[in-house]
Amino acid sequence: MSQVDIVIDDKVFAAEEGSLLIDLLIEHDLKVPYFCYHEALGADGNCRMCMVEIEGQKRPQIACDTPIKPGMVVRTKGEKIDPVHRNILELELINHPVDCPVCDQAGECKLQDFYMDYGLYDSQIDISEKVQHEKHIDLGSNVMLDQERCVLCARCTRFTSDITQTHELGIIGRGDHARVSTMPGKKLDNPYAMNVVDLCPVGALTSKDFRFSQRVWFLKSTDSVCHGCAKGCNIIIDHNREKYQEERIYRFRPRKNPEVNGHFICDAGRLSYKELQENRQKSVLLGGREVDTAEAIAAFKKLLSESGENSVILADANLYTEELEMLQRYAGKIGASLHIPLESYIDEDFADEWLKSSQRAANAKAVEKLGIDQTLPEKASLLIDFSHSDADRVVAERVVAFRTHQSDKRADLVLPLAVYAESAGSLINEDGIVQFCRKAITPDETVHNTVEWVELIEGGA
Repeated sequence: MSQVDIVIDDKVFAAEEGSLLIDLLIEHDLKVPYFCYHEALGADGNCRMCMVEIEGQKRPQIACDTPIKPGMVVRTKGEKIDPVHRNILELELINHPVDCPVCDQAGECKLQDFYMDYGLYDSQIDISEKVQHEKHIDLGSNVMLDQERCVLCARCTRFTSDITQTHELGIIGRGDHARVSTMPGKKLDNPYAMNVVDLCPVGALTSKDFRFSQRVWFLKSTDSVCHGCAKGCNIIIDHNREKYQEERIYRFRPRKNPEVNGHFICDAGRLSYKELQENRQKSVLLGGREVDTAEAIAAFKKLLSESGENSVILADANLYTEELEMLQRYAGKIGASLHIPLESYIDEDFADEWLKSSQRAANAKAVEKLGIDQTLPEKASLLIDFSHSDADRVVAERVVAFRTHQSDKRADLVLPLAVYAESAGSLINEDGIVQFCRKAITPDETVHNTVEWVELIEGGA
């Protein structure tokens, strides 16, 4: 395909001839309303909202099914096309319930946005005359359905038919009585089911996990990468600090990256935010009693000086590359061997052919590239453990454990370690793509990451 120039709202844009007009509008953030179209699902053409005016055409055309041609002159707004958007939107809203104040989608609802942009009319149908469907339907897989809010965009049904090919969802009934549903006695049941919540442009499909936990306008969003496996799916971490409470993560959402995960993430990765906040190790423990950082560092140095030449550092392969490099340098400085057994993270039952890798370590590729020893040592005079799952398999005389979460594993000294959302750094996914994660939350108690701990120990404070 060749590059051609077209005019949209009196501005010239270059595009691939034959590509969809709506993709160009989305790429350049040119406002046009749409419900059914999605880049990952393709054109469907059922909502008719993305109408545009094209010079030479007798009637408005839907942008999601209009290929770009040389010399096209397009208008997305104006006295001819604005009433078209308004009238189609009114059809969408005829049976929609007036429950925005209690809807969990309020604040990120396309229907609300489009009404403010194109509607602002008084309804011509009384609330009591609206066709009512079922509410609060548990579809399974943490997804709730409010049928009467549905605009029948068919994104969810196309996701289960075209993407997961599990075919749980369909549209049944005709006219005003058409609605999304599952087959009788069946549930929505696939490892990617919660993506239909992100796909839904209105409040029809909501997450049972997130439902009514926060209003979205209170949330702050941070770009990050899922640590659930080596695929490295891009995510958005939504978090908030409520008054008198510690900052918390409320949900993970997929972040578009065509080279890694496209538009989606698996449900296991989506719900893994809970593990970051449960059963956390917050206090420094020496011999089971709580001590301050200075006393802990002094005890660490004493244990290190008494350990002789058989000190071992065992590290988690989910640590950022910067942390692994720091440990590699520190191990050489103190004469310890650094080990990160990657075999410990293999989980064939978790894997599939899409976004779930059998290698559950997020930064396994960095371990390989840095040439870190991947064997599990049998014994050590001093084991310095940075949250590796197999630390208890090493026979050690003394153990210093840097832990993100509480554990009943033996340790002479326990030091709290930050989880990945409390720090920033880079990962290398299984395809060799380097990705950066931003720091999302700051806990009330000071919890250091690996780099900070090593710097504190070396500084002696």
